[in-house]
Amino acid sequence: MRRRHPLRPRAPALPLLLFLAVAVAPPPAAAVGVNWGFAASHPLPAAQVVRDLLLPNSVPRVRLSAASPDALTALAGTRIAVTVGVPNELLRPLASSRKAAAAWVHDNVTRYASGVLFEFIAVGDDPFLLNHGQQFQPFVVRAAANIQRALDDAKLSSKMKVVVPCSSDAYQNTSTLPSKAYFRPDVNKTMVELLPFLANHSSPFMVELNPILSFQQKKNISLDYYLFQLMSRPISDGHNKYDNYFDASIDALVTALTKAGFSDMDIIVGRAGWPTDGAVNATSAIAQSFMTGLVNHLARKSGTPLRPKFAPTETYLYSLLDEDQHSIATGSYDRHYGIFMFDGQAKYHVNLGQGPMALKNALDVDYLPSKWCVVDNNKDLSNVSSSFSAACSNADCTALSTGGSCAGLGWPGNVSFAFNSYYQQHDQSEESCSFNGLGLITTVDPSVDNCLFALAIRASAATSFHPTFAVLWILVSVCIYSLV
Repeated sequence: MRRRHPLRPRAPALPLLLFLAVAVAPPPAAAVGVNWGFAASHPLPAAQVVRDLLLPNSVPRVRLSAASPDALTALAGTRIAVTVGVPNELLRPLASSRKAAAAWVHDNVTRYASGVLFEFIAVGDDPFLLNHGQQFQPFVVRAAANIQRALDDAKLSSKMKVVVPCSSDAYQNTSTLPSKAYFRPDVNKTMVELLPFLANHSSPFMVELNPILSFQQKKNISLDYYLFQLMSRPISDGHNKYDNYFDASIDALVTALTKAGFSDMDIIVGRAGWPTDGAVNATSAIAQSFMTGLVNHLARKSGTPLRPKFAPTETYLYSLLDEDQHSIATGSYDRHYGIFMFDGQAKYHVNLGQGPMALKNALDVDYLPSKWCVVDNNKDLSNVSSSFSAACSNADCTALSTGGSCAGLGWPGNVSFAFNSYYQQHDQSEESCSFNGLGLITTVDPSVDNCLFALAIRASAATSFHPTFAVLWILVSVCIYSLV
């Protein structure tokens, strides 16, 4: 393949300790999987993701952010275990109507159940996130219960379980000590309903970890603590000692569950990852260190101080691919969690199941022509700021954020980056490089050092998926079912 998309230059050399850890990395724990999201303007075709990335890299399980028909079709017959997500936008209609839940299960689970190895239905996408407030909480448990009833009616409940992803900020407090953790007061009412529901159906508690956010918030803790590096002074919590963020986070949840009366509930980690761009300390080198440390830690099956020898039953790495339309409510880095770039080219090494071998990349990627949109330096740029703002509000400028790979571009290079992002997201249409006459189409790659001016993938409507369509589908399905 002639690569028409320039790869980001390799990150600086890793410390010797990390290099050795990569070179002799043990196989991943059998219960390690990867998240696959769909918030991309120009995604790789789902069939190509499965064919080129999941299967060649021996990924054993995958968590879909939503029920993408293309992804489910591509996963059929692969024996890859699948967790399928229910976006937050669907919680209200699913909670309000058992018919809507039955329709969702019929069209997104039953239809594929003969070929897809479903494992979990994840109801909600971090619905307890502090930033969401009470927006989704009133609907979570009822939506989960209606999905459970629909699975029962379809005689599928013995093959898969219903879980509800819970962000770690729902139980972590300002202390770094796991023994001090408890569920936030504003989620207690919902937990009183959710925890018995999970226990009654032998479902695990799914937690979502965000280590870089924790690192940003806790200024007194070193980066080594998050990267599973040897520490001279572990954090002491009574008789227990913690030398990494992951174990402390799991035991904080164990403490919160114990205080709520569910000390023996199984735990799965729905997401754990590290971004590679969009913030200070968001780099490929640090992401590789975190991911390698996590996978090796899980493979040892040593558990945590509160649950020795009992690691989380499953852990899903976050994430498979970059998503240029992902929400950045938590941070600009949220669009850069991919182990692979949006075009399926690996950013760093991590053992997804393929062992010490290098990750296999997507092949024969269909890029748009080698054309970029930049600012025309021969024009009067005194009013270019409004065009810059307009481009960034409708495209992805997160690499320009402080600490990002393009933060050092300066003016007017940052304007060119914004123009090109908008141009690529709009399929390189000539009018999308107008910007009141300030844009200029060039065939000379304007990428600078680590700052990549990307070329988009040629996308078709068949490869696109958005939760909004799912909401419309629910409304239509309810109407149809009510007529039956």
